[in-house]
Amino acid sequence: MIYEDTPIALNEIQIFSGLTKQELRSVNRLMATVDVKAGHHLARQGEKGREFMVIKQGEATVNRDGKKITKLKRGDFFGENSAIADIPRTATVIADTDMVIGTMNRQEFSILLDEVPQLARKVLVNTVQRLNDCGILS
Repeated sequence: MIYEDTPIALNEIQIFSGLTKQELRSVNRLMATVDVKAGHHLARQGEKGREFMVIKQGEATVNRDGKKITKLKRGDFFGENSAIADIPRTATVIADTDMVIGTMNRQEFSILLDEVPQLARKVLVNTVQRLNDCGILS
C-alpha cells in the first residue's frame, strides 16, 4: 500500500501504467529523482524548458498569465511540451509542499519516447487533452 507521504512507484503513475517491466526499467534508468522544497518554481512561463517532470510526492500549483489553472499531485506530470518541441514553458509551476520529482532532460525524454512507443502515444493524448481543456483546441 502507498501512503501519501511515500513517493509513488513508477508503475502507479498513470502515464507509465501498462508498461512492461523492461520499459519501466528504461524509465527508471533515465529518470533522476530530485527533492524540492515548498515554494520552489519548478517551471516559469516563457522560459526555455529543458525537463520533463513527474510528481512522485507532493503538490504544486500551475499558473498561466498570473491566474491559477490547476493543481498537480502525485502521479501528475508536466514539461512534455518543452521537452518534445523545445518551446518556452506555457505555464509556471510552483511547489505547494515539499516534493519528490522524477525528472528527465530533453535528450533522455526523447530516448525514452523512441524506446517506448506506447509511452509516446500516452504523452501525445494527454497533451491534446490538456490543450483542449485549456480552450486552445476547438
